[in-house]
Amino acid sequence: MATPSARICKGSECVTHGIRITVDPHYLPSHSDPENSRYLFNYKVAMHNEGESCARLRSRKWIIVDSAGERHEVQGLGVVGHHPKLSPGEKFEYSSFCPLQTAWGTMQGMYVMERDDGSLFEVEIARFFLIGPHQ
Repeated sequence: MATPSARICKGSECVTHGIRITVDPHYLPSHSDPENSRYLFNYKVAMHNEGESCARLRSRKWIIVDSAGERHEVQGLGVVGHHPKLSPGEKFEYSSFCPLQTAWGTMQGMYVMERDDGSLFEVEIARFFLIGPHQ
């Protein structure tokens, strides 16, 4: 009987204040140039409102660390030009990219969300791994 191969889990999933964030990253070899220390990763994010009230995404903050220990913070309004409003049970998905100068690294962060009453709250984006060739 064949032994199943080990699978490296590199994505993440986390629920904060009823908002589930799932991230699925992928290395893009056709857009990378390892000989020149350029590695490009795509990550797909799904946010699902499992709570009982509406929430609108206002801003994001990412912390990106490469394998050499270089740390970068990226902040901005919305995601990919959107400020999705999620009613209970609704889901929003988007894709984005992250370039690194090393073959692997990590990302984590948070979204600032707003309830209908104007109150703000933070939603965690759990750490996930960006794993390139030969890692």
